[in-house]
Amino acid sequence: MARWQKAQQHLVGGRPGPALEIYQELLKQFPDTARLWYELGFAAGKNLDFVLADEAGQRAAGLASKNVSLLVLLGQQYHWLRQPDRARACFEQAVAAAPFSIHAQLSLADWYERERRLDDAWHCVEACLGRDPKNGQVLCVKALLLQRRGQNSEAETLLRDLIKRDPPDANINYSSRHQLGVVLDQMGQYEEALHWLGEAKAVLRRTANIGKLEQEYDGAVRRRRELLAALTPQTLRRWREEGAATASPHRLAFLGGHPRTGTTLLEQILGAHPEITAFDEPMAFSDEVVEKLAPMKPPPVLTVNAMNALGAGERSDFQKRYFKSLLRENAGEPARGLLLDKNPSPTAWLHLWLRLFPALKVIIALRDPRDVIISCYFQNLRLNAVNANFLSLERTARHYADLMEVWLRMRELGGFDWLETRYEDVVANVESEGRRVTEFLGLSWHPQQAAFHEINRQKFVFSPTYNDATRPVYQRAVGRWKNYAGALAPVQEGLAGYCRTFNYL
Repeated sequence: MARWQKAQQHLVGGRPGPALEIYQELLKQFPDTARLWYELGFAAGKNLDFVLADEAGQRAAGLASKNVSLLVLLGQQYHWLRQPDRARACFEQAVAAAPFSIHAQLSLADWYERERRLDDAWHCVEACLGRDPKNGQVLCVKALLLQRRGQNSEAETLLRDLIKRDPPDANINYSSRHQLGVVLDQMGQYEEALHWLGEAKAVLRRTANIGKLEQEYDGAVRRRRELLAALTPQTLRRWREEGAATASPHRLAFLGGHPRTGTTLLEQILGAHPEITAFDEPMAFSDEVVEKLAPMKPPPVLTVNAMNALGAGERSDFQKRYFKSLLRENAGEPARGLLLDKNPSPTAWLHLWLRLFPALKVIIALRDPRDVIISCYFQNLRLNAVNANFLSLERTARHYADLMEVWLRMRELGGFDWLETRYEDVVANVESEGRRVTEFLGLSWHPQQAAFHEINRQKFVFSPTYNDATRPVYQRAVGRWKNYAGALAPVQEGLAGYCRTFNYL
């Protein structure tokens, strides 16, 4: 129908309000169409009406009781809405509707694995293999579960056999090679681990226009660098003075740094404090601020003049939208004391954070740059303009430099409250470094922070590092780069300055 297509066009074009109006009109005529309710829920979520999004999702799930594909989509939508219980229920409903559906079983297995319910995930995989024992996608999930169980030799054998079959599916070719690299790394076979990781990234390069993604990223970095060069200490002081007149309704802290610098570990420690509400990689700032003021693709191009021109009313509106999005997972519950937004990527927009929240407490997590590069290179991330950098060690090192240059420039400008914390200090003494960071936030160390991993076993972790988040602190990742010193040689010179600056010599 033309009206339905118009609603979809509004949604794709980032206009959820007009889309919502059309969906609501259509549902008066077709109240039993599950797909309409699903799309209404997505539009409502984009419009920050999370109550309506939840209601629409439940209506869709009720109407789509036998529609496996839609139930899986609803599970993914509830994941985006940060409602893990609802998401799990949709995946379980899909399996109940079609127990022999590999799509349903694997979707549920992936979810159970994220929740660290490995036995339940294994049951789903075994159900799939009972019907299709050579399914490459299923075997990749089985290999992951074997690795999670510490059965690396079995995972290695399975993955090598799968690679020998040379399946035509690019996703299976990529996943099997990437997982084999991870498994071999854990087994201490570092040279071959790097070989298979390189093969996996070569497969991924063939699935997208990587050159275009790199150009998009490089253009955004160039524009940001020009903006940062134009900032002055006086500008930041003026922002702080202006911000005093439009105080934020919540005490807010930002925990950033480069990905793989221990931000998740620190967020788990801080989040165990009864007076801190910690948020694990929320999209609130990216969705409600960056995408509206400084999207990756221009126009518009954010400038210092444009930031200065943001009036009190506009800044207040951005604050409200940000907090409404951030607090979606606390629906019906009051937010405790201080809100902690942990997300490394928005570190690139620290200047924008300080324009809207000049009283922001900023915590920057540091780690040996060489360990950061290796850890990022090993990550299995969704391909986009930023993550395309992690397809080579050279571009990974460049991304590190780009993000750290933002931090060093903002640190140089000053005019805000900040603290640096080192991953190595955290793992060496959780309480000592945890206490220092907690006190920076104006709070005293609480005894339950020492048992953070026990508390967080009960939580769903959104970070890509969810598998490590509930483990006790370990030190085996410190100095990991030495296993790959030869591969890092071409980028060592470029990293040397950061090693000196952050005292990693």
